[in-house]
Amino acid sequence: MNTRKTKINIPKSELPRVVIVGGGFAGLKMARKISRKHYQVVLIDRYNFHQFQPLFYQVAMAGLEPSSIVFPFRKLFHGEENIYIRVTEVTEVDLAAKELETPLGCCDYDHLIVATGADTNFFGNEQIAKKSLPMKSVSEALYLRNTILDDYENAVSTPDYEERQELVDIVIVGGGPTGVELAGALAEMRIHVLPKDYPEMNVKDEMDIYLIQAGDILLAGMSEKSGRKAEKYLTDLGVKVLLNTRVTDYDGQVVTMADGSTIPTSKVIWAAGVTGQLFKGLPQVAVVKGNRLKTNSFHQVEGVEGLYAIGDIAFLPEAKFPEGHPQVAQTAIQMGNNLGKNFNRMAKGQTPKPFSYNDKGSMATIGRAKAVVDLPKFHFSGFFAWIAWLVVHLFAILGAKNKFFVLVNWMSNYINYNQSLRVIIKPKKEG
Repeated sequence: MNTRKTKINIPKSELPRVVIVGGGFAGLKMARKISRKHYQVVLIDRYNFHQFQPLFYQVAMAGLEPSSIVFPFRKLFHGEENIYIRVTEVTEVDLAAKELETPLGCCDYDHLIVATGADTNFFGNEQIAKKSLPMKSVSEALYLRNTILDDYENAVSTPDYEERQELVDIVIVGGGPTGVELAGALAEMRIHVLPKDYPEMNVKDEMDIYLIQAGDILLAGMSEKSGRKAEKYLTDLGVKVLLNTRVTDYDGQVVTMADGSTIPTSKVIWAAGVTGQLFKGLPQVAVVKGNRLKTNSFHQVEGVEGLYAIGDIAFLPEAKFPEGHPQVAQTAIQMGNNLGKNFNRMAKGQTPKPFSYNDKGSMATIGRAKAVVDLPKFHFSGFFAWIAWLVVHLFAILGAKNKFFVLVNWMSNYINYNQSLRVIIKPKKEG
C-alpha cells in the first residue's frame, strides 16, 4: 500500500462510509438507491460520466454522438448531499485495514462495493490484444469510428485492388449481441451510406464483412430461434457469417483461424468475450471463472467483512443460473437496486433480502426493422421486435436531453439512412 498515506480529500463523517468502485449500471444504481441520510457515499470511477454501453456500437458506426450516451455523475447528483465523486482508479485494497489505494491517495471505507464491471477478454493472446480493436468504452468506440473512416479515406486513394481490400474489409470476432449489432450496422452502412460518400469505389462489391463465431449459433445466450433468425438477417444483408470457427492469431494484416484459413484485413473488431476487472488485494479464493468474485445471495464476498460485489464482476449462482447470471445491464441494475435497498434496511434494523434475478428477457437488433426479442414465454422478431428494442433502450438512457437527441438521430437515420456524424475527430498532440 501507499507508504505516504496521503488521503483523498473527503470530509470526515460520523456515518458509515460506503465506497462504490465503478459507476456502471450496478454501481450507479446502488449510489442512487442507498440512503445518504444513513451513509456517507463515495463513488469512484476512472471517468466522470456514466456510459450507456449497449449503444457503443452506434457511436462506432457514426449513428450517435458520444455525448448522447454518456451522463456526468456530478450533474446526476446535483443538489444532493453526502455523496462524493472521485475520478480516479483503485489500484489496490488492504482488506484488513479497510483502505483503498488510488493515484489520488488512500481512501478508508466501512463497506466496499466492487462494481468494476468487465473488460474485453482476449483469452491470453497478447498479439490479438495488441492488434485488434475492442469496444468496451466510449473512447474505444470513437477510436473504432476514426479507424474505419480513416481507412476509407486511404482506400479511395489506393489504386492497388489487394491493398484496398485490406483497408475496406472488416472482421468481427464474437457472435454475441455486440458482434451481431456491429455487423448489421456495418452492413447497412455498406449498402446505403458508403456508396454515396465514396462513389469512386465499388463499395458494395469490394467491402466484405465477416462475423466469426466459435460456436455453432449466434447469440448463444438467447434462444436458438433468435440465433438462427439473426444469422438469416445478417446473411441477407451480405455479411459472411462463419460459425464453428475460432480465431487463433492476428498480426495486424492477416487473421488466422484454427483450421489454417486466413482473411487479409487491417481491422479486426474483438467482441468475443469479457473478463472481470479486478484490482490487487481482492481475495483470490473468491475469484472464479471469468475473473468474477463469488458472492452469497446478499452480494457479500464470503469470508471478508464489509466487501460486496455487484454487476458483471459478481458471480452469484442460482438454481436457474448455476453458471452465474448473464452479464447484461438488467442483471447489474437489479443487483445494484437490491443491495442499495438492503443497506437501507440494515440502517433501520431490518433484515436484508436475498437477491433473485427477474429475467425480463433479452433482445438484439440487426438493422433497420430487424431485431430479435426473447421474452420468458415467447419469442418474436422483425419490425415489432425492433420497435421494442428502440423503446427499451431509449427509456434506459439517462437524461431527457440525451433521450431527445437519440430519438431524433434514430428518426433521421430511419428516414434516409444518412448518419451525419461521419467525421474524424482526433485529439491534438502536444509538442
